[in-house]
Amino acid sequence: MRPGYDPQGEPLLDSPALTLFNGLLGEPTATRLLTQLDQALAWQRPTLRLYGREHPIPRRQLWMGDPDARYRYSGRDFLPEPWHPAVSTIRAAVNRRLADAGLSARFNSVLLNRYADGEERMGWHSDDEPELGPDPLIAAVSLGAERPLRFRWKDRSAEAFNVWLPHDSLLVMGAGVQDRLQHALQPRRLPGMRISLTFRLVNPGSPVA
Repeated sequence: MRPGYDPQGEPLLDSPALTLFNGLLGEPTATRLLTQLDQALAWQRPTLRLYGREHPIPRRQLWMGDPDARYRYSGRDFLPEPWHPAVSTIRAAVNRRLADAGLSARFNSVLLNRYADGEERMGWHSDDEPELGPDPLIAAVSLGAERPLRFRWKDRSAEAFNVWLPHDSLLVMGAGVQDRLQHALQPRRLPGMRISLTFRLVNPGSPVA
């Protein structure tokens, strides 16, 4: 077992289940894959309609997965790009880490987001679209610059909190997280590019209309 390998992870919350794993890929693999994703993927900046106007998203992204893993987000339908070998390598590492932790999951898709610097962001949301089922498990890999993911309780029963996501880390959002919490990547004056990969299971044949 390599130094820094973290088979069980750090439990951030027990209920709902939120766990952070470090050292997912190990070096130099993590940095090599970060560079490969940055340079090899056809990053997109789609527009989303808000209050009747079209706005480009404040980051670049790419939806990837099995052919039937269609997805609807913020009023747009996304058809998946085919799996890139680098992303398949990361998915295999996620599956191994979850198995080591006694968790079972299957992922047929991934949303990749590229943040050029700390000013690029993602607003408050939950990954609770109908295509993901009633209680999805989301596995989020972070590569590149460390940034905090902000969480808040939907019922405001407790204070909001940050989870700092270092390079080569895996955040597992398990049962109940999407139902009870929202999360956001808020702008900060932090240097460096970051790529996140949020693996998920889209129910094949789910309607996108």
